[in-house]
Amino acid sequence: MNVTRNHAVDTVIIGGGHNGLVAAFYLAKAGLKPLVLERRSMVGGAAITSELCPGFRCSTLAHSAGPVHPNIIRDMKLHQFGVKRLEPETCAFAPLLDGQRLVAYVDADRTVEEISKLSRKDGERYQEFNQSIHQISDLLRDVLWRTPPSIETPTLADAWQFLKTSCKFRALGRTNGFRLLRWLPMPVADLLAEWFETDILKSLLAARGIYGDFRGPRSVGSGAALLLQAALSDHPVGAIHGFQGGLGALTQGMAAAAEAAGATIRNNVEVTRITVKSGQAVGVVLDDGEEITASTVISNVDPKRTLLHLVDPANLDPNFVTKLQNIRTRGVMAKINLALDALPVFTALNTATKTEAASALSGRIHIGPDLDYLERAFDASKYGRYSDHPYMDITIPTLTDPTLAPTGHHVLSICAQFAPYQLRDSNWDQSRDPFKDAVLAELRHYVPTLDQHIVGQQVLTPFDFESTYGMTGGHIFHGEHALDQLFNLRPLPSLSQYRTPMRQLYLCGAGTHPGGGVTGACGMNASREVLKDRRKRS
Repeated sequence: MNVTRNHAVDTVIIGGGHNGLVAAFYLAKAGLKPLVLERRSMVGGAAITSELCPGFRCSTLAHSAGPVHPNIIRDMKLHQFGVKRLEPETCAFAPLLDGQRLVAYVDADRTVEEISKLSRKDGERYQEFNQSIHQISDLLRDVLWRTPPSIETPTLADAWQFLKTSCKFRALGRTNGFRLLRWLPMPVADLLAEWFETDILKSLLAARGIYGDFRGPRSVGSGAALLLQAALSDHPVGAIHGFQGGLGALTQGMAAAAEAAGATIRNNVEVTRITVKSGQAVGVVLDDGEEITASTVISNVDPKRTLLHLVDPANLDPNFVTKLQNIRTRGVMAKINLALDALPVFTALNTATKTEAASALSGRIHIGPDLDYLERAFDASKYGRYSDHPYMDITIPTLTDPTLAPTGHHVLSICAQFAPYQLRDSNWDQSRDPFKDAVLAELRHYVPTLDQHIVGQQVLTPFDFESTYGMTGGHIFHGEHALDQLFNLRPLPSLSQYRTPMRQLYLCGAGTHPGGGVTGACGMNASREVLKDRRKRS
C-alpha cells in the first residue's frame, strides 16, 4: 500500500481486536469509512489462532468466546465468511485425585444426574440454583448489552433505561430479587456454601467467580463475577463457545465482514500518539511519523494505555489521572499451550469408553478440587509469588476441531492461575520455566502419562500479555471485574459511556462495559454512542 505522510479519514480505530473490528463493522454499515490500525501482523488481539509447532495450531490466548453477542453474529453474517461455531454438549469436566469426577452438561437435567451421583441433595438443590441463575441472568444480560446510564449527568434516556431495568428487577419476584442484591457483594465461597455440600461442585462453580481476576473464592465481590460469567454464558458452570479454526477464525471473519461493509484495515502500524487540539481528538501519529487526521478516534486498547500513554498528560485533569492510575489491572493468568501426540488419559476416566472420555473432555476441564485449593492458589499471588499448585481451566479444542492438529494428535490449552504480573523476588524471564513445571507437575496428578505425549509447548506469562499483546499489567480483561469496576463504574464513572474527557475520543475495548470476554458487546455499544453523537452534531 502506498502511504502518504499526512492524510485524513473520518474515523480511526486503534487496535484490531474483536471489539475494534465489531465497532468498525457497525460504523461502516452506517456509512462511515473507518480505518483500523493494528500494530501486529494479524488482527484479533487476544482472540487469535497461531501455530504452536509445525502442524499444530491453537487459540493462543483466550480459548473460548464469551459467547459473541447474537446480534453481532447475525448482523455481520459471519457464516458467509467461513465462521463456524462449535459448541459441545459438555460444559465442564472436573476430575478428582481419588478417581471420581463431575461432568456438567449444557442440558441441565443431565448435569443434575451427574451431581446426584455425588450427592442427591446437591442434585436437587442445583435445579433450584440453576433456575434462579437463569432468571437473574436474563436481567443482567439486558444490562450488559446496553450502554450504562450516566451517573454524573443522567439524561431522560438514562432515566427511561433505569425505569425499564427496575421493572425487570421487580419481575424477578421477591426471592430472586433479594438473591441478586445479596449475591453481588458476597464472596462466592459463602454463596455456594449456602447451597451445596459437595466440594468439587462448589469449586467448579466458584472458579467462574475468580477466572482471570486478582481474587480468591473468599474475596468480597466474587459473587458478582460469578453472576457476570453466568449471564454471559447462560450456564452457571460456563459453557465452551468455540469456532472451527480457533478464535482466530472468528476474528478473521469479523475483519472480512468489516472490510466488506466498507472499513479499511492496516496491519503492522503502531499508533504512538493521539493528537488532541483544544480538547478534541483530531487524529493519530504512527511510529514512523505518519500523521492521520480524523474527525473521530476510537481506541480498542485498554483505558490506561490509551489515556496515560497515547494522550499527552497536559490534556487531562491531574485528579482524573490519579483515578486512571488506580484502575486495577493486575494480571494473574498465564497461558500454556501443549502439542500432544495422543489424547491425554485422565485417571478419573479410566472406566470410561473412548467415546465417553472424548465427550467428557470436549468442554472445559477444571483442575481445583475444593475451595481451599482455589484460595491457597490465590494466596500465593497476594505475596508476589506464583502458585505451586495452580487452578487451571483447560480445553482440548482438537476434540471438536481436528483440523488444528495432525490426525490422532491433540492440542491442550491451559489457562493457569495464579501467576501475578509482578513477582516479588524474581521476574518472568527467570520464572517462566519453573511455573510451567509447577503447572505440569500438578496436572500430572490427573494425567500421569502426560509428559510422554508432549511434542511441543508454548508458555505465555502476564508479562508477555503486556509486552506482546499490549494489555496493561497483563490483565486479560483490561481491568478487574470488581464491583467498583463494573457496569456504570467501568472503568470509571466518567468513562462508562465510552466517551473520554477529550471530545471525539472514545473507548471500545474490554476495559469498558460490559467487560472482558470475547462477546463484542463493548465494540457494538461504543459504535452506537459514536453514531448517536454524530447525529447530534449533524
